Formats: sequence, C-alpha cells, structure tokens
Amino acid sequence: MHLRTAIDVALAFITGLSSASSAQTSPEWTEPFPPFRIAGNLYYVGSKGLANYLITTPQGHILINSDLEANVPMIRTSIEQLGFKFSDVKILLISHAHWDHDAGSAMIKKLTGAKYMVMEGDVPVVESGGNADFQYGNDATLLYPPAKVDRVLHDGDKVTLGGVSLEAHLTPGHTKGNTTWTLPVRDGDKTYQAVIIGSPNVNTGYRLVDNHNYPTIAHDYEHTFRVLKSLECDLFLGAHGSYFDLETKYARMKSGAANPFIDEKGCAAFVSQKEGEFRAEYEKQRAAKSRHP
Repeated sequence: MHLRTAIDVALAFITGLSSASSAQTSPEWTEPFPPFRIAGNLYYVGSKGLANYLITTPQGHILINSDLEANVPMIRTSIEQLGFKFSDVKILLISHAHWDHDAGSAMIKKLTGAKYMVMEGDVPVVESGGNADFQYGNDATLLYPPAKVDRVLHDGDKVTLGGVSLEAHLTPGHTKGNTTWTLPVRDGDKTYQAVIIGSPNVNTGYRLVDNHNYPTIAHDYEHTFRVLKSLECDLFLGAHGSYFDLETKYARMKSGAANPFIDEKGCAAFVSQKEGEFRAEYEKQRAAKSRHP
C-alpha cells in the first residue's frame, strides 16, 4: 500500500474511534485553528486549545506534541496546508506526559516513523500509556496507547536535525519530566530566541505537601520557576494557546501588525502569574496541614 494511502486509511479509522479521554476534553482542544508561520522555520499546527509546533529543516521536520488521538488528522492536515509532508516528520517531542499532549504519539510514530524523544522523568508515563502518572494513573478515562521512547532526554540535552538545534530544559512539577523547549529562530536578518513553555500549572487536586507519589513536587516547581525566569524569551509560546494569547495575537498578525508573538514582557508576566498561583496554593496547603497535622 502507498504510504499516503496507508496514512489516510489509518487516520480515517482513528477518527471514528471514541477516545478514552473524551469525557475529559475541552471543546477547544479538538477545534481546528488555521496553521501559520510564527517566524522563520517555526510554524503553529495545533488546535484552538492544544498547541503543536512544526520546525522545518532540509532533512525533515520536528513536531512538538501529539495531542489527543482525535487530533492527529488535524495535525496532518495543518502540516500539509502549509505545504509540507506529514511523512517528513522525523522527530516527535512533547512538552509533558499528559494525555492532551501525548495520547497521539503512538499513532504519529506509526504513520511517520518519527523518533520519539522524551525527558527522563516522563518516560515511564508515556511508555505505560499514562499508568505511571503520579496523579492520573488510576483514572482509566485518562489512559492512552503506550508509545516506545527512542531517545531518553536529560536536562540540557540538544535535539538536532538539518542544522536546527533545540534545547530541552527540565521544568518539573506539573509532570516529573515536564519540558520547556528553546531554540533560535532566524527570521529575515534577525534571530529570535523562542521559548515553548511546558505547563507550570498546579492542577486541581495536586498535593504540594506530603505527596507520597511525588515527594519532591514543591521543590521541583521552585526549580521550574527559577529556570523559566532565567531564559531569554523573545518568541513567547507554550503548551496551550491560552498561555500566550494565541487567538488575539494571530488576529493581530493577520491584520499586518508587527509580529505579536515577539513578546518578552508577556512571557515574564505569564511566568510571574503562574509562580504566584503556585506559591498561593502551596501556602494554603501548608496552612491546612498545620491546622490538621
């Protein structure tokens, strides 16, 4: 069977399936969003609510995040609308091992042959289909097809392809291997530092105090905010479009405004906001423990 035909058949099949995590999804997660060039060889190919990034090179492409299984056809379509081949995706990365960012990884690996590279702390989670997750491992509705990791990443590792180099920054807490990606993006006669922030959110139900499944969680969040505040951030991006105001900035770009994704102040403000939310929740939980030791 021809590769393109095989991809079409497989995608048609999974589109008809009901994802195990469908009950947990936001409508925006599967709502299409126009693919577009952010700057240079960096493109947005995600949905309205879940962010995916394509980095193109002469030797193939790098895709960040696979999202839900139901999103795979949308990602493929977005890549092709930009004039690239889905089958040319050679490397698959993720921001972190939650179903909304990695449930489609096994399918994308199967369809493209891409090498899957994941930060060490998240490897057991993706290879178990979510079973090893410290928070959600016991929730059958949030599990997904396991995917074999081809390269285990560590803090500071570089992922290179076709002259492009991304750096993996371990920013744990949200997951044990939560990853923030940085890369230089050449656009015209300027080079910008792109920062694709892995989630710094403290999810509902997260225990920051006496978490026996993740004893270092509070310490890890502290580390994450130190790292994020240290990064040079010209192009501000992240795991969800809401982090960097995707819709508003896209509309401004379409109207001809100067690239609104170049937003150093917005990046700093977002990190400061999330750090404040973490500290408030941590102090709340500490106070509750002191009242009920």
